[in-house]
Amino acid sequence: MKEINMKYGQGEMKALIEEKNLLEVIESNVLRQDRTEAEIISEALLNPIDSKRLKDIVHEDERVCIVISDITRSWQKPHEFLYKIIEELNLGGVKDENIIFLCAQGTHRKQTKEEHEILLGEELSKRFEVYDHDCFDEENLVYLGDTSYGTPVKVNKIAVEADHVVITGAIVYHFLVGWSGGKKSILPGISSFKTISANHSLSLNEGLGSGTRDRVCSGNIIENPVHEDMMQAAAMLKPSFMFNVVMGPDGDIAGAVAGNYIAAHEAGRKLVDSIDGVNIKKKADIVIASAGGYPKDINLYQSIKTLINAKEAVVDGGTIIVLSECSEGIGEVKDIKDMILNFDNMLDREKDLREHYTISKFVGYFFCETGEKYKLILVSEIDPVLLKNTKVIVTKTLEEALETAYKDKAENLTISIMPHGATTLPKLV
Repeated sequence: MKEINMKYGQGEMKALIEEKNLLEVIESNVLRQDRTEAEIISEALLNPIDSKRLKDIVHEDERVCIVISDITRSWQKPHEFLYKIIEELNLGGVKDENIIFLCAQGTHRKQTKEEHEILLGEELSKRFEVYDHDCFDEENLVYLGDTSYGTPVKVNKIAVEADHVVITGAIVYHFLVGWSGGKKSILPGISSFKTISANHSLSLNEGLGSGTRDRVCSGNIIENPVHEDMMQAAAMLKPSFMFNVVMGPDGDIAGAVAGNYIAAHEAGRKLVDSIDGVNIKKKADIVIASAGGYPKDINLYQSIKTLINAKEAVVDGGTIIVLSECSEGIGEVKDIKDMILNFDNMLDREKDLREHYTISKFVGYFFCETGEKYKLILVSEIDPVLLKNTKVIVTKTLEEALETAYKDKAENLTISIMPHGATTLPKLV
């Protein structure tokens, strides 16, 4: 019997699996790091990819807009690299008064002054103010044109009127666009709500009843229209420079890329793959995946990353068991609740999603769709009544979940375990 500890809320659950059934434990690759975070950041800025150094791109009296991620992405440790970017700009002759920080809120809420201080760090927050992007503020949005997908691109006026736009953030797997970072600072980061909705709706196939696109998934940009549409939007704004970090399993900065926003992002994607992309030779009948404990499993909304990654390791029609405590239920966002609670069939859900697309609705839809295509079992404290209109099964324990998985099936089914399901992406080779 193999015993594997998996995080659940503030504690753990033990997975007890017969050795003969265990196909593999899917973990991120071992990362050996001999550089400090400061050294990683400096090395990237001193050696930009397909670009001059930032100090050699800018000139005195030019206005520079630095686009940063919001407080929900503070794990990127922006306070560790933003002051290095300011140093580069100052070396290039740009004065503080000509540097503007614009926060890529997307559709997120405005932030507090204290949250701005967390993002910039103590020193920079005394020197600079942060402007929060508002996707509904039409007076401060500028229309740049339509993409080939018909997305009307409107972005924040501050960025459009700057001489240079510097985009920052982190590259991780993303369930719609393949990888985050890079162009996502622009769309959805500083775009209008209409632009964001039009872009994200490309995650659905054409025609009511056809559901989600298979190519719109983590770790893929090939024939991914959400990615391609974002790239076209970014090209309209033409950012001058990009700086993105890559995080290690311990939550520290494991790598960084800088320079041309296309070439540098490509290098960053390869780095993410080397850490969190795990090759598997075979898909399992059952996949047990932990969201990674609190706060990654604080609600159902946050568990979407785990579900999407686990889906890559299971056979068609197999069983997915997600360990997610969901101490705060489905989540505070109204749209995901509406999608899960207000419909009892997938066609009506899809119709509503197409007519009133939001990322939160998509998350709710994806959970419901996965429950239709697989046996989806949620080990959770969530009230089962909240999921009564879906085919998602809720259990309190992993033992009960496995009993449900084995029901009406032979007990010699293969099982794969994902202790860090939110960040580990299985790749079939």
